[in-house]
Amino acid sequence: MNIALVGIGKIAVDQHVPSINASNDWTLAATVSRSGTVDGVPAFTDFDQMLTERSDISVVSLCLPPVPRYDYAAKAIAAGRHVMLEKPPGATLAEVQALEAMARDAGVTLFATWHSRMAKGVAPAKAWLADKQITAAHICWKEDVRRWHPGQQWVFEPGGMGVFDPGSNALSIMTEILPQPVHLRQAELLFPSNCDTPIAAQLTWTGNVTGDFDWRQEDPQSWDITVETDAGTLALHDGGARLLINDEEVEAGSDREYPALYDRMAELVETGKSDVDLSPMIHVADALTLGKRVTVEAFHF
Repeated sequence: MNIALVGIGKIAVDQHVPSINASNDWTLAATVSRSGTVDGVPAFTDFDQMLTERSDISVVSLCLPPVPRYDYAAKAIAAGRHVMLEKPPGATLAEVQALEAMARDAGVTLFATWHSRMAKGVAPAKAWLADKQITAAHICWKEDVRRWHPGQQWVFEPGGMGVFDPGSNALSIMTEILPQPVHLRQAELLFPSNCDTPIAAQLTWTGNVTGDFDWRQEDPQSWDITVETDAGTLALHDGGARLLINDEEVEAGSDREYPALYDRMAELVETGKSDVDLSPMIHVADALTLGKRVTVEAFHF
């Protein structure tokens, strides 16, 4: 199937383009970006022009920041194209729900992707926890915003979600592996004095589940989830790539997060289904609603 990639930034170049090129299901037939291009692929700067001129492209993958993404997705759906959304799927819950209804009415696929759920340790972690009694869990998700979002000021603007942009990866794993849902009880959000979104957060959920998120950590980076159970301790490290059960490494296969997303998208299009799970984003919205705001020193790239 022909696919267009919209928003040729770091994540598109690092993950989406190689995954599409390595797949037997997809041909990267066009890109849309103000400045980014992919060698050998027709490039557009106007999304409407691409939709009009390239009726052969049935699928659009949106790698734009969350705030402008709704308008692009709505246009693609109205044009009868299947749509794939980079995480988080939108700037608000209501707009993604609206897109889901549009896609259903138009008879096209909408896929709200959560790439960290495809990390190789996540599925076996979910299977092992399925019949366990959870006594506690902790998320430690700390990384360097300057490394992963260099100069991308939009992450600190309204709708950018701040530390919850990477934090939603952890929340997507948490909501996937825990056998029972949890809900937020309290949160403390650290906002730089010159930013509109938090740079760090401490969260407490029901079920003795806690989370520590920080975008100010330099080497090493920490993407870890630990779950205490009646049968011992499960730990996911490296964003879900490594699984340990009672301190023993579990072999979980190859690491192919983004290729697995495109496999899933091909399956959804073929079967005429959509996949829109907003549970990770609900926890972000709850944190921004319930959280106590603490002002910290200004941040500059």
